[in-house]
Amino acid sequence: MFTLELQKIRQAELIRRADNERLIREARRAERAARSSARKERERTVSADRERERFAHAA
Repeated sequence: MFTLELQKIRQAELIRRADNERLIREARRAERAARSSARKERERTVSADRERERFAHAA
């Protein structure tokens, strides 16, 4: 009986660890996606500004 209880405790601990690792992976993935998106947005804004400055305004 004691062995069964230890096994249940061990199983619960492993499940908690797996859940924590999954959450960490998801957070890192979301953080990477946010940085990538921000980088692309910055690049897009800069290139759009250059297009406007390249040509003189017609009077």
